[in-house]
Amino acid sequence: MSTDTHAAHADHHHDDGHAHGTFSTYMLGFVLSVVLTAIPFWLVMSGTLPSKQITALVIMAFAVVQIVVHMIYFLHMNTKSENGWSMMALIFTIVMVVIALSGSLWVMHHLNTNMMPIHEMSGMK
Repeated sequence: MSTDTHAAHADHHHDDGHAHGTFSTYMLGFVLSVVLTAIPFWLVMSGTLPSKQITALVIMAFAVVQIVVHMIYFLHMNTKSENGWSMMALIFTIVMVVIALSGSLWVMHHLNTNMMPIHEMSGMK
C-alpha cells in the first residue's frame, strides 16, 4: 500500500507540458522590464539621439523586446511546452506587434504631414 501512495504522490509532480516560473525568473523578468522601460524614457528626456526618427525607431525596438520579455518571463512561453504552440504564439505576437507599430507610425506621420501644414505653423497671423 505504501508503494501505491508513493506512486500517487509522484504522479502529482510529473511534467505536464507547461512551463512554470520560479521566483528568480519572475525577478529577472521584472528587472528586464524596468530596464527596458527606463532606457527609452531616458532617451526621450535627455535627447541624446540626434534625430526624432532615430529615437522613435529605438523606442519601437525596445517595445518589441519588452513584449518578448513579458511573453517569456511572465507568460512562460518557450519552444518546448505545449508541443511548440507557444512558439507559434510568439511568432504571431511579433508579427502583430510589427504591424501595429508600423501602422501607427505611418498614420501619425501622415496625420502630421496632412493636418499640420508648415505655412500655418510659421507664424502667419
